[in-house]
Amino acid sequence: MGCSGGRAPGRLPGVRGGEPRSRRRSAAAMSGSLSRAAAALLRWGRGAGGGLRAPGVRAAGSGGDGGGRSAAQLDTLVKKDKVVVFLKGTPEQPQCGFSNAVVQILRLHGVRDYAAYNVLDDPQLRQGIKDYSNWPTIPQVYLNGEFVGGCDILLQMHQNGDLVEELKKLGIRSALLDEKKDQDSK
Repeated sequence: MGCSGGRAPGRLPGVRGGEPRSRRRSAAAMSGSLSRAAAALLRWGRGAGGGLRAPGVRAAGSGGDGGGRSAAQLDTLVKKDKVVVFLKGTPEQPQCGFSNAVVQILRLHGVRDYAAYNVLDDPQLRQGIKDYSNWPTIPQVYLNGEFVGGCDILLQMHQNGDLVEELKKLGIRSALLDEKKDQDSK
């Protein structure tokens, strides 16, 4: 079971409802910063109680939630909550570094109320969501029912400030804004 980040090499995604929101930098330019940022997030997650259950996070991947589902049923799943993540493992115990990075990015922004589906519990869900989004890798992140992308895109949105804006559109205030305000007042 390989761990894939969010972008298939050399492939432009044909995503249901359009391309992912972010503009892509060249793979070579993003590779170094992505690796450094992901490593920092992973280190941060281990030191910040990464195994604790965040309030509001619903592990929704077991019990048949999605396996063998039609596109219409998957459409209902991704639109059921403001933030939906399909990952390997759970937010409390990610089974992949890229899934862990997505969980840590959401934690950094204070996103506590989201649905998380563990694709390792259900091979049909794992393949079904890849087919639904026409995106070959896990994790996959949906905001307000719209496919955003995988770890690399969420990390890029975090780095350039787009994630703060997208969360704001959902009525979620990023915890990073409060952190910045506290630093500015000192």
